[in-house]
Amino acid sequence: MKYAAESALQGVNPGYPWRPAPAVLLSLLLHAAALATVALHPALWPWALGSVAANHVLLTAAVLWPRGSLLGANLVRLSAAAAARGEVSLTFDDGPDPEVTPRVLDLLDRHQAKATFFCVGEAAAAYPDLARDIVRRGHGLENHSHRHSHAFAVYGLARMRRDVETAQATLTGIAGRAPRFFRAPMGLRSPMLDPVLAKCGLRYVSWTRRGFDAIHRNPGNVLRRLADGLAAGDILLLHDGGASNRTAGGDSVVLAVLPELLERIKAKGLRSVTLDAAFDDAPAA
Repeated sequence: MKYAAESALQGVNPGYPWRPAPAVLLSLLLHAAALATVALHPALWPWALGSVAANHVLLTAAVLWPRGSLLGANLVRLSAAAAARGEVSLTFDDGPDPEVTPRVLDLLDRHQAKATFFCVGEAAAAYPDLARDIVRRGHGLENHSHRHSHAFAVYGLARMRRDVETAQATLTGIAGRAPRFFRAPMGLRSPMLDPVLAKCGLRYVSWTRRGFDAIHRNPGNVLRRLADGLAAGDILLLHDGGASNRTAGGDSVVLAVLPELLERIKAKGLRSVTLDAAFDDAPAA
């Protein structure tokens, strides 16, 4: 890899102790109890299997609930102090993209707004100057996995750790600063993700408002989802990367939505800041 892990270790975040979320701890205990039951009373295997199967159904539901906290701490809003200051945070996923990201950066500069870019490690390695430009302009560069695989949520622990750590090393090597926050691809969070984040010193972030700009082609609908009821402390999700959809005219949806969204933020007396700035006064994970 062009950006070696050795160089990326500069400024790496200290890890923190992993404390399993109650739902994850109960799941681990249930699996252990099921194994013990089958070992001691083999005739009860249907009951043990049924319990484990029901547990997996519940875990799957938790994975498909991006803003939930059953699988671990989940930042869905900014800190209370940031909300009191009238701050919101624009976040962009899946970049950097050589066509869309520079235009997003120009729009942010024009409105004197700061944002956070959850970048894919492979994309950042392909366009390192663009990733560095994000940081140079005062925005946040955070971890969105290395490959953005659709199968990320079902990775085994070792493979998930390699993916997150590789992205962390790549982004740190490019930016000279270790990411502090992580968002899973498509927001689908694995029950095994938390110990990986703890080791890397990362905090998990989802969103308050999601525009679905990677799905919908109508900028008006995306804008309404983000701007209607917008309030201090909100975290907004858009896409500047490969998942971004196109309008009927062929332009990126995010580029059609962002100018008016930035005007709405300003009209409400709010200010968009990076997640780093918003949580700078908040306790570590």
